Amino acid sequence: MIELTTYELFVLAAGAMAFGLYLLIKGGDWTVDAAVFMAERTGLSPLFIGATIVSFGTSVPELFTSVNANLQGYPGIALGNVLGSNVANILLVLGATAFVFNVTADPKHLAKDLGMMLLATAIMAYGMITDSFSQVFGLIMFAILVTFVMYQYKTDSIILEEDDDDDAVGVGITSMQSAIVILLGGVAALAVGSELLVKGAVQTGTAIGVPEAVIGLTVVAFGTSLPELSTCIAAARKQSVGLILGNIIGSNTFNILSIIALTAAIKPLDVDPVLLGMDLWLTVAVAVGFSIWMLVVGRLTRPIGIAMMVAYAVFIAAQYLMPHAIT
Repeated sequence: MIELTTYELFVLAAGAMAFGLYLLIKGGDWTVDAAVFMAERTGLSPLFIGATIVSFGTSVPELFTSVNANLQGYPGIALGNVLGSNVANILLVLGATAFVFNVTADPKHLAKDLGMMLLATAIMAYGMITDSFSQVFGLIMFAILVTFVMYQYKTDSIILEEDDDDDAVGVGITSMQSAIVILLGGVAALAVGSELLVKGAVQTGTAIGVPEAVIGLTVVAFGTSLPELSTCIAAARKQSVGLILGNIIGSNTFNILSIIALTAAIKPLDVDPVLLGMDLWLTVAVAVGFSIWMLVVGRLTRPIGIAMMVAYAVFIAAQYLMPHAIT
């Protein structure tokens, strides 16, 4: 039997992670495109589609990754992925978007959606502190999300604009049959990609001596946040503020009330103690700080965007430079 050196193991693991990320990104794109097409064909409101299906679709990579990680016995990656993704969505994705153009919104249009994101964040914090992510608790969390989505649909007050879905379908879908094929292909790519990413992440962490939860918070979270980043940058070029904010706020809510919820519902989710220190409270602080800023100021300018990206870089660096001190 051939034994691999630490360097060779690291290279193979990094390669598996890179290919896994690629499959997650492509699979997420295909899944979103197919889901939007199918939803439009069934007569759902474009507003409802944009703020629910697109937000959930860009969170699908996180869902597959977290469920897969928890089933394989790596709860640190499963939960760290969500915490890290929520931090990345706000500091990195919105920061990069604000660097491209100013993000301005009417605070009163954001209040309900930000309130739901904060409620979801509070539920997550409670679940982590009390180690309460049982199957029943997961189902309750998901029921809260379903109730909120139904409320959004009935009130039709979601913050996306009517014309934001013009380029929603980007893979040439022309029929329901092709949409189904692309949807199945997207799900398959997500399944394979999540498997490669989780395995690669665990082996990478082992090779360089970094806890799995830290890998989940950083590399895995960054990779699974790429769909949100690409969506928001594309929306920034079209100056579509509704799509940008709806995608991020919705994705952060879905990350908690669907990803953590469904992961726990499938198999009870243990809380890695590594995540119970500053990582949890930084995630909460970022969500609260962003919400207060948007409700009071309602504007993200280029300097603010730069500051947000710098803050994210510091957050990532701290994970590796002071992994024990910050936990």
